[in-house]
Amino acid sequence: MNRRKFIKNSSLASSLFFVPSFVKAFSNLITSETSYKRLVIIQLSGGNDGLNTLIPFRDDNYYKSRPIIGLKKEDIINLDNELGLHPSLLPLKKLYDYGYLSIINNVGYPNPNRSHFRATDIWQTASDSNQYLQSGWIGRYLDNFNQKTTAAIDINQSLSLALKGEFQNGMAVKNPNLLFRTTQDPYLKNVAKHYEDSHLSEHNLGYLYKTMINTESSAKYIFETSKTTSSNIEYPKNTLSKQLKTTAQFINSGLNTRVYYASLDGFDTHVNQLNTHKRLLKAYAESIDAFVKDLKSKNTFKDTLILTFSEFGRRVKQNRGNGTDHGSANTLFIIGENLKTPGIYNKMGSLEDLDDNGDIKFEIDFRTIYATVLKKWLNVNDDVVLNESFNHLEFI
Repeated sequence: MNRRKFIKNSSLASSLFFVPSFVKAFSNLITSETSYKRLVIIQLSGGNDGLNTLIPFRDDNYYKSRPIIGLKKEDIINLDNELGLHPSLLPLKKLYDYGYLSIINNVGYPNPNRSHFRATDIWQTASDSNQYLQSGWIGRYLDNFNQKTTAAIDINQSLSLALKGEFQNGMAVKNPNLLFRTTQDPYLKNVAKHYEDSHLSEHNLGYLYKTMINTESSAKYIFETSKTTSSNIEYPKNTLSKQLKTTAQFINSGLNTRVYYASLDGFDTHVNQLNTHKRLLKAYAESIDAFVKDLKSKNTFKDTLILTFSEFGRRVKQNRGNGTDHGSANTLFIIGENLKTPGIYNKMGSLEDLDDNGDIKFEIDFRTIYATVLKKWLNVNDDVVLNESFNHLEFI
């Protein structure tokens, strides 16, 4: 089987070129006796407006800066005497009351970048604003600490940079059934059958063939393991909900995976923000509510930590289009059953003392949050993953 025939006869193979080679890690199952902490990362893509997510309803500067898009005091879900949640986030209020939610304010980094693509890269690689890394922070976690027994899954069609390491990658699995059926293609079966007896192990296509064979193995494992668990929880109908339902199925079935990655798009609200933001936050909150209920039904929520971030916040002042432009520091949500500091972790930054661009000044470097999760939740050396030493916070 030569290169020309391989490429000509298999468009399917081309779709599997970038499936990682580490997938044999899926061959080991965890046991019910094993304490197996999982991290679920959710990105609100586009730059969520943190100031209309957690609202300082007692601050007159908020309403002066946002005369049209500022939320009315009577509509806000009060958390304390100063701050409240957007009304679409009512399900999060329930988590807040149970002590399952920690809200971290003023999260950012020095010299912030306001480009969607660059800012996302910075958050996903945990780099400085002037540093360009080719590996993601979860990818480096895999490189250094989970080469044989664990992995990370992006519940999407393509793999996020966050899950790409220098030597190992996470795996993109949007639909385990479809992935399994794809790997059962007769052509791939033929490749697997003839590979061992051929000269391909020394051929420059050898790595690709090995990857395809390993992919078939892992797809079968994911499919057969995850189908053992079903859920009676009703999920809302939106893209994030589908991702989290699949994630819950993976977690509740005991899949040997430490990190899951999901995302919700559409938060670039330059124009007519109110309705769009209301819809997106509702989708997020209702999806989280169903996801937590699903995990609790199988007693897996206690070993799951959910981190929600966006690549940047929005400008304090509304713009002429009744929306908001790109900002910097933002609010971040941590959800879990074992929080050390539930509630509002730190005060929101001043709306009078803004930075030179009219943004809330950042107080907490986002990498201190990563460092805390790596050290205190995943139990690894965060300095090795982040290439630098950061302080640890007290939310877990």
